[in-house]
Amino acid sequence: MTLTRGFIRDFIARHRYGVISSIAGDGRPQSALVGIAVSDALEIVFDTLETTRKIANLRSHPRASFVIGWENEQTLQLEGLADEPMGAELTRLKAVYFAAWPDGPERGRWKGITYCRVRPTWIRFSSYVTPQLIEEMRF
Repeated sequence: MTLTRGFIRDFIARHRYGVISSIAGDGRPQSALVGIAVSDALEIVFDTLETTRKIANLRSHPRASFVIGWENEQTLQLEGLADEPMGAELTRLKAVYFAAWPDGPERGRWKGITYCRVRPTWIRFSSYVTPQLIEEMRF
């Protein structure tokens, strides 16, 4: 099997959660479990409150990494750059997120909610089932 964008998108879409890691202002790594959605462009989208450590970290240091999936000896690692889209980009990504999370519009009314996007710069898919597969993509 050859790793394709379609395969990656489908793999991510089958998983509702991912672990995001970011870097705090003092250099400490921090990780958090977040509900995710994925666009056709492989952008990872999640919502969070403005009071969380992850959004403060990403605003200061936009580099992030994700681990998605860990069951059946298959996992996807992703590194990318985070931002908080605005305007038409935010509208587009909210549609992606709300399709995966139908309760998202309700959370969207919470005070301090924000939406974050991580655009991949590197992806590695690993499957340790026979036949074993480990492939990377750079963007």
